[in-house]
Amino acid sequence: MNDKKTYRIIISGGGTGGHIFPAVAIANQLREVLIDVEILFVGALGKMEMTKVPEAGYKIIGLPVVGLQRKLTLKNLAFPFKVLSSIRKAREIIRNFKPDVAVGVGGYASAPLLRAASNMGIPSLIQEQNSYAGLTNKWLGKKVKKICVAYENMDRYFPANKIVITGNPVRKEMVDTTGKREKALDFFKLEKSKKVLFAMGGSLGARTINESLLKGIQDLLDSDIQVIWQVGKFYFDDIKKKLEDIDQENLRVVEFMKEMDLAYAVSDVVISRAGALSISELCLVRKPVIFVPSPNVSEDHQTKNAMALVEKDAALIVPDVEAQEKLVKEALSLIHDTDRCQKLSENIAKMGQPHATENIVNEIMNLVR
Repeated sequence: MNDKKTYRIIISGGGTGGHIFPAVAIANQLREVLIDVEILFVGALGKMEMTKVPEAGYKIIGLPVVGLQRKLTLKNLAFPFKVLSSIRKAREIIRNFKPDVAVGVGGYASAPLLRAASNMGIPSLIQEQNSYAGLTNKWLGKKVKKICVAYENMDRYFPANKIVITGNPVRKEMVDTTGKREKALDFFKLEKSKKVLFAMGGSLGARTINESLLKGIQDLLDSDIQVIWQVGKFYFDDIKKKLEDIDQENLRVVEFMKEMDLAYAVSDVVISRAGALSISELCLVRKPVIFVPSPNVSEDHQTKNAMALVEKDAALIVPDVEAQEKLVKEALSLIHDTDRCQKLSENIAKMGQPHATENIVNEIMNLVR
């Protein structure tokens, strides 16, 4: 874009890193392609976007919106009032900021902001990251102009004429593994001749993955493989204590993995939850993966995400309830099966969308024009 117009764009959503990091990736790409752009984020007060977005260099305004609790609780009495208050504040934000377009990435704040924008005639777009659309995005899909998705067959949830398959935005630095294996071996102090298993459960950790690896850690190490294990801050101290009597020559336990590109570069097999962001990264780094979908998410969407790959022979799945008995055995079987790893790598690579962020920004600019 070579014109001198100042573009004003609102990006709304958050609640988890799976919403926040794609939103930041979109904002960064907008800054790359536009000469003059003002970007305002709108999030939910008290949620992690209120700190993570400013850390990324963007202004954010919080709405008092909250989620509806699944169980009966007094908190639900305040729900309709906070929604109405959030819609009023969203209208005020839009009147003051005067955006050319509004973008929703999922999370509590998306609903009131996108509803207000659509009702006020602002072109709006949502980015659905999962293979199963949540209730909020299904509802918003009727109001917005465009819906960017990462999976096929999303016309089950949205009007077909609004859907564009773009893929999910990922942070480029996370998936740039080219030529980094030697650097990664040195960074983690690993032996080149031995296979590497990388297990991750997100920044907070995944209890089931941690308990499963803890139960089978000796079997993993006895098989002469190396293990990189991101346990999460909630579990780090406890697991380190429980591993005190284990020979850790081939084991690297970390609280949080900042150097994801190096972990991906050196790993032969990955164990992961099945969040949309993790899946998108794994497709781009082309790693054989065993998914252990979290059961603690709405509509069990992580299982549906994982199955979209499993059905194309692009990944393996171990249900959460079976993980303690099966996960380590599955990991050992896979990591020593070179042909199976190669096939999974080839198939998961076919599902990657390396230009997802650029594709979404193109759709945003089409609405602006």
